[in-house]
Amino acid sequence: MLGTISAPEGTAKRDKPPVVDGRWVYGPGVPAPGLRLDRPAWFAWLTESTTTSFSYPLHDRRCGYIIGFMTVRKECRQRGGSYWTAYRRQGRRLRKIYLGSSPTLTQARLDAVVLTLLNEGYTNEGGTTTHPPQA
Repeated sequence: MLGTISAPEGTAKRDKPPVVDGRWVYGPGVPAPGLRLDRPAWFAWLTESTTTSFSYPLHDRRCGYIIGFMTVRKECRQRGGSYWTAYRRQGRRLRKIYLGSSPTLTQARLDAVVLTLLNEGYTNEGGTTTHPPQA
């Protein structure tokens, strides 16, 4: 018998994390109309205890479009404080890159990590570089 599977009562669906689009971040937990990256409001939002993650696009300039997203998560240290880490699945491998504390999380830092992930994504197991699909 076919039916609909739903979450048990009392459990809520997990909201999608906020998403960065260009120089702005939008989504749940972000003040309307959004936050501009690298501004004081951006850094204040990053330090809030309710801000735990967001998605950042991997825009590949070689092919001219977004090829995926990396998840950026806030993680707590044992000795107190917190730091940000980027996660991206590439094939069967989960890549984790340390980003730093909230004051160092700039668009330039995020873009540098995107470039690193893109370059790793175009290197195959034999160590040779492959090229993105042409549109």
